[in-house]
Amino acid sequence: MPLKFELCPGRMIGGSNPCFIIAEIGQNHQGDIEIAKKMIKMAKDCGADCAKFQKSELEYKFNKRALERPYTSKQSWGKTYGEHKRHLEFSHTQYVELQNYAKEVGIFFTASGMDEMAVEFLHELDVPFFKVGSGDTNNFPYLEKTAKKGRPMVISSGMQSMETMRRVYQTVKKHNQNFCILQCTSAYPLEAEDVNLRVIAEYQKEFPDIPIGYSGHESGVHISVAAVALGAKVIERHVTLDKSWKGSDHEASLEPSELTELVKAIRLVERSLGTSIKQMLPCEEPCHDKLGKSVVAKVAIPKGTVLSMDMLGVKVGEPKGVPPEDIYQLVGKSVTEDVEEDESITPDVVESYGKKIKLRKVKR
Repeated sequence: MPLKFELCPGRMIGGSNPCFIIAEIGQNHQGDIEIAKKMIKMAKDCGADCAKFQKSELEYKFNKRALERPYTSKQSWGKTYGEHKRHLEFSHTQYVELQNYAKEVGIFFTASGMDEMAVEFLHELDVPFFKVGSGDTNNFPYLEKTAKKGRPMVISSGMQSMETMRRVYQTVKKHNQNFCILQCTSAYPLEAEDVNLRVIAEYQKEFPDIPIGYSGHESGVHISVAAVALGAKVIERHVTLDKSWKGSDHEASLEPSELTELVKAIRLVERSLGTSIKQMLPCEEPCHDKLGKSVVAKVAIPKGTVLSMDMLGVKVGEPKGVPPEDIYQLVGKSVTEDVEEDESITPDVVESYGKKIKLRKVKR
C-alpha cells in the first residue's frame, strides 16, 4: 500500500484516502485581489480541497535581462516581461489577506514557491504544504532546501525524465518522508497524445512508498478522472472564471461548471473502485435468486442411479439446485431419491455431495 501522510491538517492522502483535489488559481486572477478571492470561493463551492497560487520573488526567479525582455504577446500585462510579471504578483501583505480569506471560507490555501526566497516567505506564512512546480523539479539545491523545511511536498514532473525523477526522489527522501510526485506534461493546453497517463503506473513501480498524482493541462475533465481510476491520489488542475481572459493559462483551465463536474466524477470513480476481492455481493442476490442457474435432470433419474453427464443439464430452476460450477462433481455419485425429468437436483438428494448452495454472501 502506498505511503499515507497528512498533507494538510486533518487531511491524509495516499492509501484509501480520498483523492486530494487542488484548484490551481496560479496567476489567473489577473492581478486583482478581489478576483483572486472570488476564485478561492469558487474552488470551495465546486468541492476542491485546496486553492493554490504561484508566488515569486521576481529578482530571485529571473535575472535582469529576463525581466527587461520585451513582451509584446497579446497575453502581456506590460511592455517587458518584468512589468508583466509584476502586474500579476501579489505582495506579502496580500498573501496574508488571501490566506485569511481561504480560512474564512473553509478551504486549504497554499502556493508554488517559484524560487528559494518565495519558499522562505511561504514557510513564514505557514502554508500546509509546498508545491514544487515543474520548472524547479530539476533544481536540486532548491529541492534540498525546500525538503529540509519539513513541510509536506507535492512535486510536479513536467519536462523531466525518469532518470531525473529518480534523483528527485532520492534527494527529497533523504530529508523529508512526506511528499508525492505528480505526472505532468508542461504544455498549455495539452493534447491527449502527450498526456502519458501510463507514467502513473511507472511511478508507482519506481516509488512504491509515496503517493502518485496527476497535474493536468488538457481540456475537459475526462483524462483527469481516468488518472484517478489509475491510482492518482492528488489531482491538480488550473481553474479560471473565464477562459477568454488575458493570460496563457486560461485556455488550459477549468471553468466553475467543469471543476464541479470533475470533483463529482472523481468522487464517483472513487466509490466505484471498491475492493479487489471478487465475490457475489448482497446487491447481486436478487438477480441470482431470479436468474441464477442450477443443475437439473435431463431425464427421469430413479433413486440409486449413478449420475452421468448425459443425465444433467443447466437451467434457471425452482427451487435452486446444485450450482452449475459443481456439475462435474456430481458425476459418479448416486441419487438418494427419485428425481423427475426437468426437476432441480438439490444437494440433499446427491450422496456424498454434502455441499450447501453457494450464495457467497458478504457481510454488510
